[in-house]
Amino acid sequence: MASKRKITNVKPMFGQSRSKAFNTVKRKFAPNLQSKRIYVPDIDRFVKVRVTAKEIKTIDRIGLRTFLKRQGKKLESLL
Repeated sequence: MASKRKITNVKPMFGQSRSKAFNTVKRKFAPNLQSKRIYVPDIDRFVKVRVTAKEIKTIDRIGLRTFLKRQGKKLESLL
C-alpha cells in the first residue's frame, strides 16, 4: 500500500539512525497520519479523511473547503 496521501501528497522521508559509536542504520520517518471525520456543511454530511496532524490543525483553522482549494483539489475527490 502506498503511504502517499490523496490530499497533500505527503510521503515518508528516509534517513539514517546513528548510534554513539557512529554506526549507521537506514530508516524511514513516517508522517504522523490520523483518521478524522470532518463535517462539511455544504453537502450536510461528514467526510472521513486520513491526514497528518499538521494538516488537521490547518483544516481546523481555515476550514476544509479553503484547505482543499489551496491544495488544488476538489471536495468531490474525497467522496
